[in-house]
Amino acid sequence: MQTISGTNYNIYFGTTGYDSLASILLPNEYSKLFILVDENTSQYCLPHFLSNLATEIEIEIIELEAGEIHKNIATCTEVWGALSELGADRKSIILNLGGGVISDLGGFVACAFKRGIDFINIPTTLLAMVDASVGGKNGVDLDHLKNQIGIIREPKAVVIDTHFLETLPQNEMRSGLAEMLKHGLIFDKPYWNKFKNLKDLNTNHLEVLIHQSIQIKNEIVSIDLREENIRKSLNFGHTLGHAIESYFLEENSQITLLHGEAIAVGMILESYLSKETGLLNNDEYQEVKYIISDFFEPILFTPDAIEKIIELLNYDKKNEFGKVQFVLLDGIGKSVINQTIDKSLIYKAFEDYYQ
Repeated sequence: MQTISGTNYNIYFGTTGYDSLASILLPNEYSKLFILVDENTSQYCLPHFLSNLATEIEIEIIELEAGEIHKNIATCTEVWGALSELGADRKSIILNLGGGVISDLGGFVACAFKRGIDFINIPTTLLAMVDASVGGKNGVDLDHLKNQIGIIREPKAVVIDTHFLETLPQNEMRSGLAEMLKHGLIFDKPYWNKFKNLKDLNTNHLEVLIHQSIQIKNEIVSIDLREENIRKSLNFGHTLGHAIESYFLEENSQITLLHGEAIAVGMILESYLSKETGLLNNDEYQEVKYIISDFFEPILFTPDAIEKIIELLNYDKKNEFGKVQFVLLDGIGKSVINQTIDKSLIYKAFEDYYQ
């Protein structure tokens, strides 16, 4: 796969990625190398990664507990403490080997440690490959509120090795698929159309789709790194999706949804809002709903859950001047940002979700 150039870094693929990584990790550039993993990537991904990593720099491994519930300041404090105890200095570098939590948290840790050290993302999940590792967003949750604390700063590089996808369960693969579907819906209708027959595609097709998805996100981010305009379109499905994800994290009695599972629901709901505001015609809406529902099982929301989810919208990080901001589809392949929606339509979107 061809290397993709970000605004200040490159995204490398396959064996080329490891060669490029070796050229970056020169002993005279970095004093010590830290690899951040969780308990899953430590077991299933770290051995493969180390066998392909060529460097003379001293390596230290820092392992975290897995799961979104640990993506918080308390975990950051533990990692900062470990870095200090292990002798990290301003010329150290962190390699984030893992999914979205490791990419988000590891990047934030690096940005804040000694006012900023370099970091490289090596995503091991489909979601992290096409979303979390690319674009420079780093951060953690505040209690159960998604991504309330963070900073935008790009990595030194990103290395995409699809070998890691062989370690993923099916639900993790679906979770990443949600972000790929989103990229087509907001920016590239021909790309969206490729998912209509996804079951007929093989592994090689998937690698091409991953590369194209990263290209779409990178193109948007390269235009608007600070999320002042077009980059906001990447939040399609995330206004309600993040509220849904936060609700299930907060309710101990409920199942925990993966990020992509919550975003899939959010995209259906926000497509309904797009239809009701006259931006998306009914045939387009039904197409979006059918294709997403074909990949993702419906989630049951009680009336009480819907009330709490709508209340959580007040804490969305994209809100401006006290108003909840939505991204809506202006037909398939285009979007409009900074849309406000009457609360009554949100209730109707949940009602239609089951029909």
